[in-house]
Amino acid sequence: MGKIVLMVSREEMIYQAHNILQEKRYEIQEMRVVKTENTVMEARQLIAGGATIIIARGLQASLVKQYTDVPVVEIVITAQEMGLLVTRAKQILKKQRPFIAVVGFKNMFSDMTYFETLYDIELRTYYASGENSLYGAAKEAVADGADLIIGGDTAVSAASAAGVPSLFLSTTEDSIRTAFSVAERMDFAMGAEKRNAAQMETLLDYSTNGVIRLDGEGRIFSANPMMEQMMGREEREVKGKTLWEVFPEAEQQGLKKSLETGEENGSCLLHMGNGACLADIAPIVVDGRVEGAVFTCTRIKARKQEQGGRGERDRRGTIALGDFRDLLQDSPAMQECLRRAKLYSLSDSPVVIQGECGTEKRLLAQCIHNNGVGSAGPFIRVECGTLTEKQQISGIFGENGAAARADGGSLFLEGADCLSLAAQDCLSQLVRHRIRREKEGFQEVRADVRVILGTENSLADLTREGRFRRELFFSVGGLTVEIPPLRDRREDLEKQIAGSLQAMCEKYSRYHVLTAGARKTLENYSWPGNLVQVENFMERLVLTAGKRSIDEEQVKRLLGELYPNMDGELRLGEAVKGGRPDRQKLAVEMALEEWGGSREKAARELGISKATLWRWMKKYGIE
Repeated sequence: MGKIVLMVSREEMIYQAHNILQEKRYEIQEMRVVKTENTVMEARQLIAGGATIIIARGLQASLVKQYTDVPVVEIVITAQEMGLLVTRAKQILKKQRPFIAVVGFKNMFSDMTYFETLYDIELRTYYASGENSLYGAAKEAVADGADLIIGGDTAVSAASAAGVPSLFLSTTEDSIRTAFSVAERMDFAMGAEKRNAAQMETLLDYSTNGVIRLDGEGRIFSANPMMEQMMGREEREVKGKTLWEVFPEAEQQGLKKSLETGEENGSCLLHMGNGACLADIAPIVVDGRVEGAVFTCTRIKARKQEQGGRGERDRRGTIALGDFRDLLQDSPAMQECLRRAKLYSLSDSPVVIQGECGTEKRLLAQCIHNNGVGSAGPFIRVECGTLTEKQQISGIFGENGAAARADGGSLFLEGADCLSLAAQDCLSQLVRHRIRREKEGFQEVRADVRVILGTENSLADLTREGRFRRELFFSVGGLTVEIPPLRDRREDLEKQIAGSLQAMCEKYSRYHVLTAGARKTLENYSWPGNLVQVENFMERLVLTAGKRSIDEEQVKRLLGELYPNMDGELRLGEAVKGGRPDRQKLAVEMALEEWGGSREKAARELGISKATLWRWMKKYGIE
C-alpha cells in the first residue's frame, strides 16, 4: 500500500478532513497546510518521505502535476457545493437574473453548464492559468460588470478593492470525501499494478526464454536477461529501437504484419549469434486496437552427445555447411517451402525432401540438420542411386556404415527413391525402432540418428506402384517438404539468372549484359534441370558470347544446341493451356512470328480458335 497525503492551503479544510476520517477510516497517512508559494518544495519533501499520491486543489494541484511525477488527485468542488454558493449570492443581491462571476482554476470546478437555467442567473467563468493571473481574471470580471464574484482569497481581495460583493469559494466535506475515495481507489489500482509488474519482472528475469516487450509501434521498451544473453547486447542498446531494426529477419517472416493486424502469427525461425531460435509474437489487443506485443525466442538446443564410444568423431564428410539464408527465397512458393522446413527442423522425426533434378535438396537437408536438435552431431550423406542393393545394405546399415557414423546427428539419403526393397526394410527398422543390425544381422544396436530422405519422385506414387514399402512410407511421409521447381519461382529464377551471369563474368574477367529479349527468353524457359542447369548454361553462354550484349537469338540458339528434344523447350500449346499469363503472351507472340502474322496458322499451332486468339491478342496488347 502506498502513502496518501493531503495538501491544502487553508486550515479549515484540515478540520473538515478530520471530521471525515472520524466517520470512515480512509487510508490518509498525512495532512498538511501549505502556502501556495511553497507548494513545489513541500511536495518534493513529501515525495522524498514516501508519498505516492498527493491530494490537492486548484493551483496547488496544477503545480504538483507540473513539477513532479507523483499522481495527483484533485479536489473538485461539487455541483451541490456550487449550488449552495449561487443560492447565497442571489440572497445577497436580491436581484432578478444577477450576473455572477466565478474566478479560479478550471480544475477546481465540476460541470456548471445548466446553472443559468436552474438558478435563473447569468453565470460567467473566468479561469486563470497561474497564480499571477488570478488577480487579472478577477479584474476582468469586475470590468465586465459582474454583480458578485465567487472565488478564492485573491479574487475576493480584488472584488473588495473594486467595491463588488464577493463570496469565498468554500467547500463542504463532500468534495474532500470524494477526493479521499478516488485516492484510495487509485492507490489500490497502483498497488495491483505494482504487484503484477513485480510478478512479471520476476517471471521474465528467471525465464529460460528470451522475452522482449514492445509498444504499439513495435518499439522495444524492455528485454529480459535471457534475451540480452541471446542477442549479445544489453537492454539499453536496443531500447527504443523497432524490433525490425534489431531482427531484420522478423519482418520478412511476417511478424510485423502480426503486430499491425493483431492476429497471431505462427512460429518462425530466426538466426541469433551462432545459433537459431524459434520466435513468436503475441499482440496485446485492447478494445480492438493493438497496444503492444510480447516477442519471445526459444533457443534451439543441440542434442547432448553421449559419453564414451564417440570421443573424437571422424569429421571427414560429416560437416553440414548449409544455412537457410543461403537459399534463394524471394518467391512466395519458396518462402512457404522454407517456412515448413524450418518448422520440421525442430523435430527429430524423418523428413522427406522432394524436388526435381537440380533443386536445392542437398542444401536444404544441410539447413534442416544445422537448425535441428542434432546440429552438433555429424551429417552423413549417401547417394543411394550409385549403390547396388548389397552396397546399400552394408554401406548404410552395416557395422561401419553411414547410419553408424551418423549416430548423434543426421543421415541424408539422397536418391531415396532408388533404395531396394531390402534396404527399405533396414531403413524401416532404423526409423521406427531406432535400431540397426551389426555382425551380419545377428546383433541389434540402438541408433540415435535423424533420417532425411531426398527424392525426385513422389514416394506416394512409388508406394502405389509397389516400389516403396507402405509401412516405410507411412513412417517417413508425415514431414514432407516439396521444393518448387525454378520455373514456378519467378523471382528466384530472375535472381539466379542475374547472379549466375555476374558470377561467370567475374570468374572469366568478362563483361556481358542481357538484352530484354534475351532475359525474357531465359525467364520463360522451363529449366528442367533447375539451378544446376541455369549455372552451367550461363557459364557456357558467357564463354561463347561473341559480343558484350547477348540477345535472344544467341540464347535460343544455345538452348537448342545444348538441350535438343528436351522438356525445357517452351511448347506453345502447353504454355497456353493453364500457363502463366506471361508465358501465354510469349506463346502467342512466338506463334504469330513463326507463321508470319497468320492468325489462322498461329491459332492452329496453339490449339485454340481464331476467336480465342483474337481475344488474347487484345488482352495482352499484341498488334
